[in-house]
Amino acid sequence: MDTRLHPDFLSSLGRRAEESELRQPNYWTQDPSSLITKCNIDTLVLGTGASLYHSIAPVLESTEHELILVTCFWARSTSLDVLRSCLSHLSDKGLKSGRKIRVRICLSSASLLQKLLHTQSLDGYVYPPTAWEGKLALPRPEDLGGLDLQVKSIFVKPFSVMHPKFMIVDRQKVLLPSCNVSWEDWFEGCIGMTGPVVEQFIRFWQKFWTKRYDADMLATKPVQDQATSTIVANDELALPAVLPIQTTDTPCIFLPSPHNLNPRFRLPWQDAASAPSTPLNVFLLAAFGKAERNLYIQTPNLTSPPVLSALLEAAQRGIDIHVVTSERLMVLEQLVTAGTTTSSCVKKLIRRYESKDTVNARSLDGIAEEGRAFMAGCLKIEYYEPTGKAISTQEFEQRFHAEPVQSHLKLTIIDEELVVLGSGNLDRASWYTSQELGVAFYSTELATSIRKTLDR
Repeated sequence: MDTRLHPDFLSSLGRRAEESELRQPNYWTQDPSSLITKCNIDTLVLGTGASLYHSIAPVLESTEHELILVTCFWARSTSLDVLRSCLSHLSDKGLKSGRKIRVRICLSSASLLQKLLHTQSLDGYVYPPTAWEGKLALPRPEDLGGLDLQVKSIFVKPFSVMHPKFMIVDRQKVLLPSCNVSWEDWFEGCIGMTGPVVEQFIRFWQKFWTKRYDADMLATKPVQDQATSTIVANDELALPAVLPIQTTDTPCIFLPSPHNLNPRFRLPWQDAASAPSTPLNVFLLAAFGKAERNLYIQTPNLTSPPVLSALLEAAQRGIDIHVVTSERLMVLEQLVTAGTTTSSCVKKLIRRYESKDTVNARSLDGIAEEGRAFMAGCLKIEYYEPTGKAISTQEFEQRFHAEPVQSHLKLTIIDEELVVLGSGNLDRASWYTSQELGVAFYSTELATSIRKTLDR
């Protein structure tokens, strides 16, 4: 799969380098191959946002020198309660060691008013310590004396949220969750990585959130005194599910996707505008085009015109496609950013598929006469539904083991050997305006493990 994808992916990015240089960040434009790297996968957790934060809390609390936390939406929630506890733990650790632990929190959306009044500058807004408790529900500054804490937000009107979510612990480990620091009981995932890919996350964060390399920040050499940490799971409950997977030197590609000011809207009777040629967009289209057997997709919404066209073309090439999405998730947001909804796009996609399938069926006789067999791929689209299984009523389990009511996981599996995870949805907002971030993993083991867990 990697040898099939790389030429198209790299050449396409190279041809669009001039366009890409107009966006921020854009450090890869002169050498797209620099995005190709490796990683060691050591964590994969599935559950609600609250259960994921509870599960990864020991990893965050193991921080000895620096914690970088990037998220999009920020709201009072059980997830935020867990994070508050982690920050208090780290502050106590810093006070005991006599050395402050550096914490950098980066977010994009905290409220409608915050976005309406937000500066357009990519320098963003740094929250003063006096605003931590009232506006962000963080502990008081006097309760975080062991931390060197900075909280910064960037949002560009009208639609450009910075949508990535990731954590970097001591510049040695990365956690890549799909969830925000928010209250929704949605189905989410989080993968943990070490190895060379960590440097990619550090560079992305530096180029966009700091704009410079700070000489006083940690070197990326191994931290010898880093605490051992484990992921928390409850064996008696289905969620959170900790997948037993560990890989070494897994080939992967870092896939940033800069935000865009121009949403490139079109009138209903006009053809859809092409999507910005970001690494994430380009890679996914290349992967859809090179698939040989099947595609499995989970996405909160499905409204991106290039994706819908690519899925139809793949099905007509004989590729089996299975999509799990949501029928009524963030409908108002879809109407504002896409002018349509997932349910409308799904109905249209099915009509186009059935129409083209009928046309292809009429031409089968001629193809058979030439000695060639052809059959359109199966297109299966499902809306995520809760299982309705009974859940214990204990308070702890209510907070951390609630059943997901919607799916917010962003997952693509190609030919059961290539897995793409990250923040990017297959909707118009993610493809045209929002900043996104993903990682493509070449790992049959990862693909198989995820599918087995999801199919349970």
